[in-house]
Amino acid sequence: MDRRTFLRGATALGALGVSAPLLGCSGGEDKAPPALSVEDLPELKGDLTVYLGRGEGGLYTKVVEAIRDRNPDLNLELRRGPSSSLANTLVAEDERGGARADLFWAVDTSSLGQVIDHGLASPIPDELRDRLKGPFRFERMAPISGRVRTLAYNTERLEPDDLPDRITALPESGLEVGWAPAYGAFQSFVTAMRLLEGDEATLEWLEAMKPNTQEYSGELGAVMAVSQGEVDVSLANHYYTLRLKEGKPDAKVDVAFTRKDAGSLVNTSGVAVLRPGETAHNFIRYLLSREVQGYLAREAYEIPLVPDVPTPEGLPAMDEIQAPRVDLTRLGDLQPTLDLMRRAGVL
Repeated sequence: MDRRTFLRGATALGALGVSAPLLGCSGGEDKAPPALSVEDLPELKGDLTVYLGRGEGGLYTKVVEAIRDRNPDLNLELRRGPSSSLANTLVAEDERGGARADLFWAVDTSSLGQVIDHGLASPIPDELRDRLKGPFRFERMAPISGRVRTLAYNTERLEPDDLPDRITALPESGLEVGWAPAYGAFQSFVTAMRLLEGDEATLEWLEAMKPNTQEYSGELGAVMAVSQGEVDVSLANHYYTLRLKEGKPDAKVDVAFTRKDAGSLVNTSGVAVLRPGETAHNFIRYLLSREVQGYLAREAYEIPLVPDVPTPEGLPAMDEIQAPRVDLTRLGDLQPTLDLMRRAGVL
């Protein structure tokens, strides 16, 4: 699907299959209104600078370019790079006289947390926050799409009941585990464990895990290792397994979830508003539209965060996953995490 097709409005909705509701992440409180179509949104005009964290195979870039194509009076400047590097750039720019971006769309909340902690993010308007499902409403960032931590397991060797339902029980399971300690998503997971379990318990877990792990440069590689029988289980975001199974339906891998701990953390990509204004806020409305949310669910296998858009095929409804409650903006506190990982000898 080209980048223009998914923003053509009502004519594209049938092809996208945007009809089934997304069940809540953890309960049905704070119901959001139905997701808007791009046909219902105002035209974007004027100047807008977006710093965009690289990732998801360039799909975020395609979304931004599709929005630009649909709005010919929008003068959009796009700067791309790793989310963590762009966060550092924004902080440095602010120290030299002011951040140059209007919006920062990052692939992980740890980078957004860094920007928020430095006081660079403006409040998200209530009307925009209320369009998100209840668990994803934050004062100074607008989550765009979700991803959940999983145990990707080899289906030829294991059944779901063979896996622990607590991440802290994994070292005693006797399973060979793949992980990617240098990967940002893994470090956010360890940060969540710190927040939930405490630093010392997290350090003990890392040290206990180390003898039975194989290290990979990225989480896709770790999931592929599961399917090839190199390890029994890998720690990874859900979409790596779903993408692998899309290309190889017979791949011997599936996902399981721990319960109410960091092993089932639901993290998000998201946007921070650095220079508030009508154009910046309306750009976020496009990102929360049925078309964009449906595109990211179908093409990136990410979790939609607004009503009326189905979850990716192969993923349970969010209220079945029992994710922990974590303030995602606190995942930007990475330095203590990196220190713990170095003490444990996994970095």
